[in-house]
Amino acid sequence: MITDNPGFFGFFGFFGFWSSMWGKGSDERVDQNVNRACRNAFVFAMAASALLFSYTALLRSAEAFQLAMSVAVLFAGGLTIFVASFIYYDRFSS
Repeated sequence: MITDNPGFFGFFGFFGFWSSMWGKGSDERVDQNVNRACRNAFVFAMAASALLFSYTALLRSAEAFQLAMSVAVLFAGGLTIFVASFIYYDRFSS
């Protein structure tokens, strides 16, 4: 490797996410699966946000607020939920 830093390989994980969007509009089943997966990711983001803010309020500490406002936790979790849901609906739904 040129930079000796393999950290940027995480960027390639987005191609799996975007590949599900490339099929959008080509098939009604794909559109329905993308919509369901987006719904699941949204529910995760709302539930995780509520839990993290409640956790912060219960602890009454500024250190816990950093975790609650962590975009990485919500983004990575939402992306993971979206991809897992899309794969599940694509393979196992009728």
